[in-house]
Amino acid sequence: MHRFARPKSLILILSVVLLIALMAIAQYMRLFERAWFNLHTLWQPVSSRSMGLDQYQVVTEAQVIDGLADNVSALTYDPVRKSLFTVTNKRSELIELSLDGRILRRVALVGFGDPEAVEFISEDIYVVTDESQQRLIKIRLEQDTTFVDAEDAEQMTIGVHIGSNKGFEGLAYDSVGKRLFVAKERNPMLIYEVHGFPRFNPEESYSVHVINDPKRDAGMFVRDLSSLQYDERSGHLLALSDESRLILELDVGGRPLSTMSLSKGRHGLQKTVPQAEGIAVDDDGALYLVSEPNLFYVFKKPQP
Repeated sequence: MHRFARPKSLILILSVVLLIALMAIAQYMRLFERAWFNLHTLWQPVSSRSMGLDQYQVVTEAQVIDGLADNVSALTYDPVRKSLFTVTNKRSELIELSLDGRILRRVALVGFGDPEAVEFISEDIYVVTDESQQRLIKIRLEQDTTFVDAEDAEQMTIGVHIGSNKGFEGLAYDSVGKRLFVAKERNPMLIYEVHGFPRFNPEESYSVHVINDPKRDAGMFVRDLSSLQYDERSGHLLALSDESRLILELDVGGRPLSTMSLSKGRHGLQKTVPQAEGIAVDDDGALYLVSEPNLFYVFKKPQP
């Protein structure tokens, strides 16, 4: 009888170890919080101001950006030019794209180190991040601009986690509140709110105020942050996570309102988005996404 006791005990121990391992993985991937949100939304009415990410469907999927071999990182919509901008960080360039994913022009970025994000601020004015040095760099981009030198640009450094390769991955701008949102990828994952940069009047005194809320950011059930987008109409923030393959819509208090999965079979996707790096939303609410190495996506809400 004792011969069978040991295998049974071993199986029980292995089962407990496996269960603990699965729970640890689920916690690491934030699956419990995500499941609770999905369950909560079944009976909780969606805010009328929500963008309703769950309603979006893909209309352009994994279109290769012709003429671009380097990895794209980040995306922003320019409402003046009616075009999109992304950056590459191997051969540092600012790339202007049409709304159907064609390259319109390329601008060399000189002295930018490791550019990871770009954000439209106002006509001809953008901010670019240097991830490794935690720099925010204001640039002017006119129709005849062929290169931008960081040495000639206004810039600031947020002195945290200098030298980390898990630095500033996303930017978003609130033109009404004059707030620049800066996403730190992870370890820890944070969203900074920067007031006073960039300056619009160079004669004014320099006064920069940086706010962050670790408790709020810990409530996001994603593993990392790859990009941000501020929606002017709702006042909500979109947060893109590559590792979680998810886009979150957050209200002004950081509470999740709706989600969009980037996995195969969701929102009309034939394949999972391989490595989502940037999102942008245009004036009509269409959502644009780029993925490494050079893939372009468009999502839209079905017309009523």
